[in-house]
Amino acid sequence: MTTPDLIPTRQSLLSRLQNWGDQESWHDFFNTYWRLIYEVALKSGLNESEAQEVVQETVISVAKQMPALRYDPARGKFKGWLLQITRRRIADLVRKRKQAAGTIGEAAIERLDADGIESVPDPAASGLEAIWNEEWERHLINTAIEKVKKKVKPEQYQLFDLYVLQRWPVGKIRQTLGVSAGQVYLAKHRIGGLLKKEIRLLQSDLH
Repeated sequence: MTTPDLIPTRQSLLSRLQNWGDQESWHDFFNTYWRLIYEVALKSGLNESEAQEVVQETVISVAKQMPALRYDPARGKFKGWLLQITRRRIADLVRKRKQAAGTIGEAAIERLDADGIESVPDPAASGLEAIWNEEWERHLINTAIEKVKKKVKPEQYQLFDLYVLQRWPVGKIRQTLGVSAGQVYLAKHRIGGLLKKEIRLLQSDLH
C-alpha cells in the first residue's frame, strides 16, 4: 500500500503544474515551498514585506516557466533550479530598493549586491547558497516530522517530542505524563526510525 506523500515527487508535481488550471497542485506547491523561500529572503537582508514579494514573484516566475519546462534530473537538480529563480527575484528586490533610495549606502544593500548576486554574503559572511542549503535541510526535517506525526498516535509523538526534541529528562516525562521509562525509549526508537526514513526519502526525491 502506498502512502500519499506530503510533498509530491519532482516529476509528478512539475508535470501537474504545467496545467495552470490545476489549482490543487499550485496550492500544494505554494504550501510546500513558500516558507523556505521566505526565510531565505529574510536571511539575505530583505525585510518582511520584501520577502513576501520575493515569494509571490518566485511563484509567478515558476508559473511562467512551466509551459515550456522539460524537467531532466540528469541535467540539473530541482533544488538548484528553485534556488536560481529565488536568487533572481531577491536581486530584483535589491535593485528596486537601490533605485528607490538612490544610493547603495544601506548595510543590507551592501550585503546583497544585485550585480554580484552569485556571491552574496550575509552578515556572517556566508553566501546565499549556504543560506539556501541550511533552510532547505530545515525544510526537509520539518516536512518529515509532519509526515511522521500523521502516522503515529499523538501520545507517542508527544513522548518523542519531549525526550528527543525538547530534551526533557526521562524522570520528568514519567512524572508529568504518568508513563514508564520503557514507553519513552520505545517512542524514541520507533519514531526516530520513521523520521530517518522519511528524511532519506525526501532527500532522494527533492535534491
